[in-house]
Formats: sequence, structure tokens, C-alpha cells
Amino acid sequence: MRKEIYITDYNCVTPLGFDVSSNWNALLEGKSGVALHKIIENQEPFYASMIDSNELENEFNRFFDSAQNDNIEFTRLEKMFLLSLKPLVEKHQISDETAFILSTTKGNISLLKNQNTLPEGVFLSSLAQKIADFFGFKTKPIVVSNACVSGVMAIAVAKNMIQTGKYKDAFVIAGDEISEFVISGFNSFQAIGTEICKPYDKNRDGINIGEATAAVYITGHCEERSDEAISNEKFSFKVLGDSAINDANHISGPSRTGDGLFASIKNAITEANVSTEKIDFISAHGTATIYNDEMEAIAFNRMELQDVPLNSMKGYYGHCLGASGLLESIISMESALNNTLIPSKNFEETGTSQSLNIIKENQPAEIKYILKTASGFGGCNAAIVLEKC
Repeated sequence: MRKEIYITDYNCVTPLGFDVSSNWNALLEGKSGVALHKIIENQEPFYASMIDSNELENEFNRFFDSAQNDNIEFTRLEKMFLLSLKPLVEKHQISDETAFILSTTKGNISLLKNQNTLPEGVFLSSLAQKIADFFGFKTKPIVVSNACVSGVMAIAVAKNMIQTGKYKDAFVIAGDEISEFVISGFNSFQAIGTEICKPYDKNRDGINIGEATAAVYITGHCEERSDEAISNEKFSFKVLGDSAINDANHISGPSRTGDGLFASIKNAITEANVSTEKIDFISAHGTATIYNDEMEAIAFNRMELQDVPLNSMKGYYGHCLGASGLLESIISMESALNNTLIPSKNFEETGTSQSLNIIKENQPAEIKYILKTASGFGGCNAAIVLEKC
């Protein structure tokens, strides 16, 4: 019998708040972090979801004054990582068998600006080691960087490594920040929307870039944990199944038939041993680009999931790259805990060739089984199935 894996704690730092409760309350009120921001000199402002740097600095100084006293310098992204992870490491013990996994797409890419040589901090391994050293992790950090499926894949990596017996538990963090590099890259694809994004809507015209960090604590079977540890848990979600499939279609365009996402969902549901009829909610990728939204609609219909309530969080957070999958998993678990489905913001009229059950307003629902999906550049796709315990 395979070891059961649970998510028992989480936190996030986003433009909507510096903890989960702030984010959840903002989502209930329909608030969005997306607004016009001047990001690149000599260019018009872009719609993006960006954390206020002054608020971030104040929050960091409030919790990490000792770091300042030790003259340790942190980048803006690193400060976001530290704030998201701090509440978790304070509640859960780090041992010699604890994994530390960092998910990101671009990391400290901003450090490259106006540089002739590569700064040490731009290497993802160095970024992970710096965060690990600060909190006292004893094992070598693991980096998951596979475009925009990284956050979902990081959960799967933690699950599989604990099941093999290599680790007993894991802290997983995910994050990316808005930078000129990222904005310029997506703009070169003509993928950035001229207004606040509208996933799956007929009038969508592209993505909004976002930034965030998120963190989860993942641990093994209940029998391997002390009674005290279990009693301290406010909740637990079992990670039932996972899969990541590459459709090998195009460097930036997804498979038109949804092959990779279809296979990822099918494998994850098969491992979870849950029928599609039992899935209560889908937290989808939903970038508000024509090809992504269409591909997802095809894949969900191929899996006969078209009637399951579904949303995209991109209208609230923008596309947070390597953080999106983990952040959206956290929000989906909050939905289950609060028995509430959050609408897919800005959706009005179906803009895909096949139907989907897009959530249009806050509504009560019993949510036990969650399907979380993600897709990204290079043809990568990932899916996990979560069960509320």
C-alpha cells in the first residue's frame, strides 16, 4: 500500500494580501489585483497584478528585523518567499528528513539588468540555497522549474519523494515577480491583453502578468505523525494523484487537441482512483489566450468533465508563472474548506468551441474532490487530484 500524502498547512503573499485569510476575503468581495502599471520605460502601462513594493517592504521589516541586523541583503522576490514561508516553519519542525522544494519560472531574473556577468543570485540553485540556509533546512534544496506548470509539479515532486521514503515531509514554496524581462517576453508573443483578462470569454484578448509567492507543508500518513502534530492541524487535504505530460507540440503553443492535458488529467484521476463523476470542482489554468482556453475546453470535454464547476483565478491574480499552480491550489483548498465556489472573474459569454461549466458568481457547494490543472510553454501540462479529509 502506497503511503498517503497530506497538505496540512499553507500561506501566500499576493497583491490581495500577505496571508491566506486576507486573500480569501478579497476574493469573496470580487476584488482583483490587476491594474495598470508602468513597468518598462518608454512604453505604455500594462495591465498586471503587482504587489505594492512599499507595503512589501513594511511587512518584511516587521517580521525580519533580525535579518536586517545581520546585514543580509535580499532581493524583492526573496523577501516575498521569506514572508510566505515563515508562518509554516514556525509551526512545523525541520528535520534531517525534511525536503525543501522551490518552484519558479524565472527566479531573480531582474538581477541581470545592466550586468555584464552573471550574478550568483540569478542561478535558481543559489536562490533556493539562500532561502534554505536562512530557515535552517538540512537537506539539499530541490528546484522545480518547468514553465507555468512548476507550482503544480512541485506538489507532485514532494508527494512522490515522500512516498519513496526519501523524505518524511516537505516544505514547498513557489514564486515569481513581474520584471521587464517577463513583460517583454510575453509582449513579443503579442499575448498580453490590452485590458483586464477574461479567461474563456468570447471577448478575451490576452493575459495579464502577475506576481506572488505561496508555500505549503506536505507530510506523510497520519499514523507516522504524533497525536500532538495531528491535533494542531486545522485541516488536511490528501494528494491522491498527479501526472505531468508534455504534448511536444510547439515551443509556445499548446496542442490543438489537448493531448498533453488530457493525458495528464487521465493519469492523475486514474492514480487517485476517483471517477470523473466525483470531481466537485476544477481549478483550471485559464490564461485568457485563444489557444490555451480552447485547448483546455477540448481536454476537459474529452475527459467528460465539461459539467464540473470550473474557474480560472487569472482575473484576480494575473498569471503568476511558477507561483500560479501552487497559489491556485491553495485557493481551491480554501474554497473546499469554506464550501464556496469563487467565480471566474470577467467571464460573460463562452468563447470556446466546446462548453464548460464556468462559475459566474459566489455559490455554496460541498467540495470534496478537486482537480487542479496547469499548462505552459514547451508543451508542458500537469494535473493533481486533492481530497478534503
